[in-house]
Amino acid sequence: MTTIFFRFIATVAASILLVIGSHVAVGAQSAALRQAKTAAEAKGYLFETNHDDIVAKAQKEGKLRFLSSWDAKLMDQMGKALKKKYPFMDVTVGEHGSVESAQRFLLELKAGRGKEWDVARLYTEFYDQYTPFLKKFDLRGMAEQNVLTVPPKMVDPQTRNSIFLTSEPSVVAYNKKLISEDKVPNTWQDFLKPEFKGRKFITDIRPLALAVLVPAWGMEKVLDFAKKIAAQDPIWVRGHTKPLTSVMAGEYALFLGPNYGSVAGVQAKDRLGVVGFKIIEPVPLRIHQANAVLESAANAYAGLLLLEFAASPEGQKIIDQYWPLAASVFAPGSHQEQILKGKTLSIVDAVHYEKLDDYMDRIVQAYGLPKETK
Repeated sequence: MTTIFFRFIATVAASILLVIGSHVAVGAQSAALRQAKTAAEAKGYLFETNHDDIVAKAQKEGKLRFLSSWDAKLMDQMGKALKKKYPFMDVTVGEHGSVESAQRFLLELKAGRGKEWDVARLYTEFYDQYTPFLKKFDLRGMAEQNVLTVPPKMVDPQTRNSIFLTSEPSVVAYNKKLISEDKVPNTWQDFLKPEFKGRKFITDIRPLALAVLVPAWGMEKVLDFAKKIAAQDPIWVRGHTKPLTSVMAGEYALFLGPNYGSVAGVQAKDRLGVVGFKIIEPVPLRIHQANAVLESAANAYAGLLLLEFAASPEGQKIIDQYWPLAASVFAPGSHQEQILKGKTLSIVDAVHYEKLDDYMDRIVQAYGLPKETK
């Protein structure tokens, strides 16, 4: 009887401690949320503390107008999935598929137009110019406080109101019939070996992969490497998809630095399975597909829900399926998160994003201003 009594007392005590602990945790969380909101608002940001409030405001808006550079299949699937989650949302998507169209839209924003859209893709080439035209939602803060279910690393820590929904690693591609895997370089410096001198590999005259090595190596090391690559007398190409098709056709054995997504796209068409790739560390990785709610948005809260959904596991899975394997490396469970886990990355994040064109210009100079090989 005494044993039963003490067990009862212990159980009650444990329950009381659990309740007290829960209240303490909730109190601490509430305090952190209030503090985050106060800090955000002091800097002029909008900060919502309750997800249900965001949904309620989006429901009152009832519409969403998204200017996107994604292809029709991806946007169709994303729109359907979003509509299923939020049946009240009437989604309209506009095509924003080139640098030229992005430049025109930016000029419209500067002229006080473009108000028919709520969310827009922010192109790399003009990224810093969009800032005055974006709604000052503290996406980063709301992600960190779990108001929005978004991996915080997907949000620009500087502007705090734009989100990068995809990422793009650079890899080495090769033709398995022309060069065996064990002969493919295992390090970037391996491309400087004597056996790769004299038109033995191709590389893009737009040196994106090398530019993305700057965060890990520093500019001076990258420029020195670029000069040595040029001295190897590679075959200069422009772009990725067409040269990769030539790799598949057996015209070239080895390709330094194509986008992983481009390789995956060609592999999907490679019936003979001759195109292989190798991931070399540090892995050049750039964040991509920045999107944000516009300051002039009539449906700003619907825009928040779109960004949250696109960053969610369901949204990222749709991106992986229809924008081949491009879902963000920061999204748990994404293809890139899995293949790059544990690897050393050289990340062009928002800090380096605006400097990328300058990096490439300097590398092209180090190359000696090459021209595409005909």
